[in-house]
Amino acid sequence: MKIILSLCMVMCCLGILSAQEDAETSTAKKKYFTQKITSSSPNIDGKLDDEAWEQVEWGGDYIQREPYDNQAPTQNTAFKVLYDDKYLYIGARCYDTEPDKIVRRMSRRDGFEGDWVEFNIDSYYDKRTAFSFTISASGVKGDEFISNDGNNWDTSWDPIWYVRTQIDDEGWTAEIKIPFSQLRYGNKENHIWGLQSTRRDFRMEERSVWQHIPQNSNTWVSDFGELHGLKGIKPQKQIELQPYTVLKVDSYEPEVGNPFRDGSDFSINGGLDGKVGVTSDLVLDFTVNPDFGQVEADPAALRLDGFEVFFQERRPFFVENRNLFNGNFNGGNLFYSRRVGGNPKGYPGLNGNEFADAPDNTTIWGAAKFSGKTKNGLSIGIMETITAEERANIRNVVNGEERKEVIEPLTNYFVGRLMQDFSGGNTVIGGMFTATNRRLNDGVDMDWLRKSAYSGMFDVTHRWNDQKWFVNARAMFSKVNGSEQSILNTQTSIQRLFQRPDATHLSIDSTATSLVGHGGTFLIGRNAGNKKVNFEASLNWLSPSLELNDIGFLANADQITHGFWMYYRIGQPFSVFRNMRFNYSHRTNFDFGGHNRFMYMGANHHAQFKNFWGYGTGVNFNFNNKPTSALRGGPTMYFNPNFSHWMYISSDERKKVRIFLNAFNVFAQQNISRITGFDGEIRYRPTRTVELSASPWFEYNRRSFQYVTNLSTENGDRYINASIKQKTFGTSFRVNYTIRPNLTIQYYGQPFISRGEYFNFKHISNPMARNSEERIDLFENVEYNEETNRYAIDENNDGITDYTIYNPNFVFMQFRSNLVLRWEYIPGSELFFVWSQSTDSFTSDFTNPDDVRLMPYLMDNLFPDQKINNTFLIKATYRFLK
Repeated sequence: MKIILSLCMVMCCLGILSAQEDAETSTAKKKYFTQKITSSSPNIDGKLDDEAWEQVEWGGDYIQREPYDNQAPTQNTAFKVLYDDKYLYIGARCYDTEPDKIVRRMSRRDGFEGDWVEFNIDSYYDKRTAFSFTISASGVKGDEFISNDGNNWDTSWDPIWYVRTQIDDEGWTAEIKIPFSQLRYGNKENHIWGLQSTRRDFRMEERSVWQHIPQNSNTWVSDFGELHGLKGIKPQKQIELQPYTVLKVDSYEPEVGNPFRDGSDFSINGGLDGKVGVTSDLVLDFTVNPDFGQVEADPAALRLDGFEVFFQERRPFFVENRNLFNGNFNGGNLFYSRRVGGNPKGYPGLNGNEFADAPDNTTIWGAAKFSGKTKNGLSIGIMETITAEERANIRNVVNGEERKEVIEPLTNYFVGRLMQDFSGGNTVIGGMFTATNRRLNDGVDMDWLRKSAYSGMFDVTHRWNDQKWFVNARAMFSKVNGSEQSILNTQTSIQRLFQRPDATHLSIDSTATSLVGHGGTFLIGRNAGNKKVNFEASLNWLSPSLELNDIGFLANADQITHGFWMYYRIGQPFSVFRNMRFNYSHRTNFDFGGHNRFMYMGANHHAQFKNFWGYGTGVNFNFNNKPTSALRGGPTMYFNPNFSHWMYISSDERKKVRIFLNAFNVFAQQNISRITGFDGEIRYRPTRTVELSASPWFEYNRRSFQYVTNLSTENGDRYINASIKQKTFGTSFRVNYTIRPNLTIQYYGQPFISRGEYFNFKHISNPMARNSEERIDLFENVEYNEETNRYAIDENNDGITDYTIYNPNFVFMQFRSNLVLRWEYIPGSELFFVWSQSTDSFTSDFTNPDDVRLMPYLMDNLFPDQKINNTFLIKATYRFLK
């Protein structure tokens, strides 16, 4: 009933605000007319002095978009466009009255530092997607694939193109040469393409555009100007092959007695990446035995709530075009590419005197991706991946016997996505299907693993009133199949916990060999960039049996969530402010049994001053919080309401030194928890080619209720909790040295440490009590045994140990670093030199926190006496382009 009433209120607000909208006039479309080159093609040197450029007129009259919308820019900009049979040429003139102050910061590709000019080309002319080419005054290239009418910008797209820049008395110039093979367009005689250009004046932090689009508009590509005059250009057949070779040496501390850990390993490997233009608008990408050794290591993370850590995808093959395979919804994603080629799901069982050699990651034999968009507005994405069966080599060092044990079965992953545009992209109807199939035959004893998993989604999005209003609906399903044990594991996993004694709407079927679930999302809102108030209302449901974690990501099932969000934004400078905004949101969550699990309200405020400093602050209030996972299969537990506050400040990003600092606090009623912490970043650019940064964070967390274990005793089940004091510290260091746009050195290092001290052990006897003292039975007689590293608990105080539990105290330390030299010796072909370091340390055999002080322990173990793990890697690629 509460959800229905909330939605009715939202609908009333929508109707009122819709009636109050002002009538608006659209900006007239600009047109630029190009010509085919009749003389020699321009020499790409950045000077714009070739005869060919005299064939066409300058395009210009840029309009400021930020900070003062629809005003004249501080500096003027102009461009010309030419073409021949194979290339599109763009010349840009960026006027500057003080050329000596042009900011020529260096960075890696897609760094977008300093002054730059950008050209977006909608060669499909579908008014939803475009190819973006950005050129900085220092000659650094940036390229992105734009989709969803400007709401998604994919920096992983790396086409081959050519650019040079020059600085002269009038400002700076750029000369660009783009192969038609890197663009997608239809096969016809006369073409009209969408065109937009943006210039960034770094000193003023000003953006000006050729085709004016109102500041913060929710549309982009659909409002582009037009490029006319392209005649007789034929779609270019794109064929790219990129073989690679990798030499790798690992150095580490030898492990006494372990024949597989003798101190060093050497390997040489190779593979092939490729791209084939199947048609003028559809491309096949493939990879055989890919290697991602140059990819930055994942940041350290530690969770005590039992849930999986979500890591961002960094591997190039899976990052490129990921927006097309987007299956995001509130609570998860149908496709989480980190499932492919991840850690093996099993580990060998070892007997006495046995050692194992097991791979850290599953080998990807090959993957193929078929993607693109037809001239009729049909977007297609198909991905097929095969990962190898992984076996651990096991050796008995006494009798010399060897055996192999499967720790990951041969697996096939499939993802398919279709989206069809209607009404000029105002309506999009799509579908998605995923499949995971594992070869679990008689020789693979992994009955705890699901054999197959399937999921699908149907979605529709409709926008109206110049795309200011939108509605989106998604419906999804899942089905997993496997042995009785694997499906029982699925039912009792932390995502659903069917075994909870108070979950009367759930029941375990121990004989089931499949599980079917469903979910969906409904969104409605306004996202009008030229309006100060925008909002969104949502309803989301995930059935108890929904399971997506074979190829997707799902944190929690069994929930129905209503949410509302709105913001008020002032985009134009006023008083001392450059811009300002306010946000408000609330959420309410129920399970499928109708029980209210949490309610949340939050508000925040952000502003930037005219001197480019900024700040933000916010408050959140969580109440009626009753998580189903706190006791890991036990009954639902009540948590007292909590209040949180955060605040940050940030300095001028244009300066050589940039500072960001954020602090936060969380307080719970009856003092059952308190969290205090900070995070920040300091960046320093001593020269235009070097940037240094450090991003530290610290958190102190004190809670009265932290899960330890569940026990079955003669007196019934015992849900053991404890109070905890946890301190966590980490920092990320980065060094970027750009020698030239195609030659860079990057360093990344991250030390991380977290210490947890458990005390006041207790049994949760009345989990739904509002008073925290009535919720527990506190153990009075608890003794620690140093030899066994366990606690003995005398529950009834009769002098006899009733049961023992492990010592949950911990100190976890980790260090990861990457040093990468990257040289793009010819466009598209690269050479990598990589040095990686890693070390880990974990201990739990302490009870006095003074024995393990946070920072001394970190420094003692950061560079330990034993040899740190080192990996040296050389990777060479060569790109053949037809």
